[in-house]
Amino acid sequence: MRRIERWEYYDSEPDFTSEKYARVIECFAKQQGLSLDEALGLFYYSEVYQLMRDGISDMHCMSDLYLAEELRLEYQVK
Repeated sequence: MRRIERWEYYDSEPDFTSEKYARVIECFAKQQGLSLDEALGLFYYSEVYQLMRDGISDMHCMSDLYLAEELRLEYQVK
């Protein structure tokens, strides 16, 4: 049986979350006519980001479009 070295393990979670965040930010920017920098700033100070980051309600499993819409609704209320 082949021994698996420690360096062969790959944790894809950081890649998944950063890619997910990037897609949501890009979708939100396009929907709202914002620059990516503006959308990025709004995203990282949003409740949507906090819920995704903390794994609450499986927000990270929702579609990018759904999450962009949630961002829009959050800032429409504010």
